[in-house]
Amino acid sequence: MSRQNLKELRDGESVEEIYLLADKQLRANRNANLYLLTNLRDSTGQMSGLMWNVSEESVSHVNSGDFVKVIGKVQLYQGGLQMIVAHLDPIPPAGLDTADFYPKSSENAGRLLARMKEILQTIDDPNLGTLIESFLADEPLMETFCRAPAGVKTHHAYYGGLLEHVVNILETAFRIADLYPRLDMNLLLSGIFLHDLGKVREMSYDTSFVYTDEGQLLGHLVIAVEMLNDKLTEFQQRTGQPFPEETALKLKHMILSHHGSYEFGSPKLPMIPEAIALHHLDNLDAKVHEFAITIENDPVADSNWTPFNPRLSRKLFKGTQQKDE
Repeated sequence: MSRQNLKELRDGESVEEIYLLADKQLRANRNANLYLLTNLRDSTGQMSGLMWNVSEESVSHVNSGDFVKVIGKVQLYQGGLQMIVAHLDPIPPAGLDTADFYPKSSENAGRLLARMKEILQTIDDPNLGTLIESFLADEPLMETFCRAPAGVKTHHAYYGGLLEHVVNILETAFRIADLYPRLDMNLLLSGIFLHDLGKVREMSYDTSFVYTDEGQLLGHLVIAVEMLNDKLTEFQQRTGQPFPEETALKLKHMILSHHGSYEFGSPKLPMIPEAIALHHLDNLDAKVHEFAITIENDPVADSNWTPFNPRLSRKLFKGTQQKDE
């Protein structure tokens, strides 16, 4: 019997399947009755699951990161699918194919890594080239970089998502370089590689995608600056020369300003051409990906529009659907 993959479930469908319990939260309704809100995941996607009339004791046997057998029913609620859970039990991981539960990039990680290195090796500023090479030569760092997601829920939220995101931006910058001769492409390519590097420590992604304590308290912008500072110290130890101060400041500024505005978490607004270019390239890739995934994962297949998306503050037009005759 084939798996009941989350992406393929439809309104009204009964479910008896094993999923990854990515998150669990006990909440109270208006009558102060407790219910369990879960985030269920498999390799095809995720879905919220609700279990009514529970107590702390009745759900204490399951924890975030567990594989769980779920019995329930799918329902359409406010334009999206959710699962009403009747039964939830932990399942030992032995014998399970973990590939069924963890989303990953459709792109080949080895090919993406090779392409990233190829583009970064075009940097012809000796100091920046040496600095970036010190990151690329850090095998434990590159191993986590290739595996990390770019986000927990939406932004390339799958294994290899961070690498895919960075390569997409590098490719775009590389292809439009001749249109913007005033941009320092050495600086821009370096900033693109570094801008989200802190996500390798901001998030935990061993069994489920959650923020670490360090990620919650500092965030990936600050973490990336810390990682850069470590490599700048290493640069001086290896070369016997300090890294150029102004170039270091520009790199840090690009990291700290790449969200583009205070309301989106940037402690500084972009103040150099390379920083504003990084912001818009980053935002372009993230938003186009989010639009495409939202349309692709819309549970109402025969509608020309997605439901209203609070995160995007809009519905998305999917186009005229071809209906089977």
